[in-house]
Amino acid sequence: MARLSREFYNQNTVEAAQQLLGKVLVRRIGEELLAGRITETEAYIGRCDKACHAYNNRRTARTETLYKPPGHAYIYLIYGIYNCLNFVTEPEGEPAAVLIRGIRPLAGEETMYRLRYGDKPATEYRKKNFLNGPGKVCRALSLTKAENGLDLTGGTLFVCDSLEDIGITMPAMPKEVRKTGPRIGVDYAEEAKDFPWRFWLEKEG
Repeated sequence: MARLSREFYNQNTVEAAQQLLGKVLVRRIGEELLAGRITETEAYIGRCDKACHAYNNRRTARTETLYKPPGHAYIYLIYGIYNCLNFVTEPEGEPAAVLIRGIRPLAGEETMYRLRYGDKPATEYRKKNFLNGPGKVCRALSLTKAENGLDLTGGTLFVCDSLEDIGITMPAMPKEVRKTGPRIGVDYAEEAKDFPWRFWLEKEG
């Protein structure tokens, strides 16, 4: 299967966050493939970013994954409830990552819905708010801290350009525009709260 190589992640984090928009995130659970189009990302860079867990190159048991070679999954828990998926970027030893804030389902949607909502019936509200948040993405893809450190160039969790890369026909995509703005939930980060390092796709019209 074609997937993004380690070289892709070994680049400027802000650039990677933008380039990941529109790409396909794939999660293998047993024989089933779950896939979603990446629609929202945020960049975090430890050396200069007070919103990053590894600001000023802080190194702890929690942040150790950020120092791994580019192309690994950094998954952490927030509020004791929600897991968040990040892709480690930049050269090994430079703590930086892209947070995956939202995806749009492409394959395995029924399984993702069950993982996210259990047996609750589908409603317009639930469908609208299905995967538009980092905790929602992790729950729908069954990603927890147990998957922290996964190699994104392996076969369990990876990113590709299109569903065709994994042998599935890609549906037609709506016309979209790319948006940029400050990140969400980092008001504590002083000047870094205003960094325009959030990127998302928005339907035209």
